[in-house]
Order: sequence, then structure tokens, then C-alpha cells
Amino acid sequence: MFKIKILIVGPSGCGKTVLANFLSDTVETVGGDYSPTQGVRILEFETQNQGSNDKDVPCEVELWDCGGDFRFESCWPAVVKDCHGVVVVFNPDTPGHLKDVETWHSSFVASQGLLESQCLLVAHHKPGSGGNNSPPVLASYLNKLLLIHSNLEEEPEEVRREFRRYLAAVVTTLSESREREEMSIIT
Repeated sequence: MFKIKILIVGPSGCGKTVLANFLSDTVETVGGDYSPTQGVRILEFETQNQGSNDKDVPCEVELWDCGGDFRFESCWPAVVKDCHGVVVVFNPDTPGHLKDVETWHSSFVASQGLLESQCLLVAHHKPGSGGNNSPPVLASYLNKLLLIHSNLEEEPEEVRREFRRYLAAVVTTLSESREREEMSIIT
């Protein structure tokens, strides 16, 4: 069984915790009072993902819901250690969040040398925002990354499906890496 560590990062108030709760089946409802995450919350769940060779691979996921306040920046090296993927969440309707994506990518994805397949950008639309699904204007290097729009009021199962596809890509990357490592030992 694969055990993978996925970080959910992004600016404060963009909806990371709501998304993490939904994706891990911790909470089925959307909404409630806003309470910023202090440091990090770790949610664990199991899933089946299609790995290499089209085999179903059981997977234990640690979903690290990271607080978006920069006062926790000194903890980031410990949080990012041994992560296998990063989900960068932002609210495309909030001024400044698009620029913040670059900071989060630099701090959590680029610093770890993660592959493009190990990063997912989520344009998370708050309830009642209308959810403009046009592509946000991002730095050119970020346009290479998988981007999904998240609206848990209108299309929750589509968000879940896209996240499962992302997890499958991460599992495939890890599986291929393990296979290469095993082959290098054999030869």
C-alpha cells in the first residue's frame, strides 16, 4: 500500500479547510463560520487509485491542511519534509490571490523539486460567488500545471473526481520512481 503525503496550501481564507474536509470525507456539508487553521491539520483517509500498468493501488493519504498565515512560515520546512504532492488553493475572486500562488508554489513545490504532475492548482470559488470558470491570469510557468475550478455547491463530485485523478498521477509518479530505483539496484 502506498502512503502519500499531500499538502494543501494557499492564502488565508481561500477555502483550504473546507476543501480538505470535503476531499477526505471528514465533513459532507459546506459552509459554517470561518476559523483560520493554526499551523497544520492532518487528515487521513484511504482510497483506491489507478497506478502504473492500470492496476488499482490501495493508497493511504495524509492530507496536510496548512494554515495560510505567514507567521507559520518558520514551520514550513518541517511541514514540507517528505511530501509527495502539493495542492495550491486560491480564490480567483480575491485580489492578490493570483500573485500569492507564485509564493506558495515557490515555497512548497519548487523548493522540493516536485514534478508538474505532483502539483495541483485549485481555483476555489466561495459559495454564492457565481464561479467564473475562465482561466485565471497566472505566471507563465504556472500555466503548465493542472488547474481545476472548485465549486462545492454546484459540482462537488467533479471536484472529487479531479482530485482522485491528481492522486492517481502522484501514485504513478511514485510507483515509476520506485521501479527505477529497484532496477538500478538490480543492474
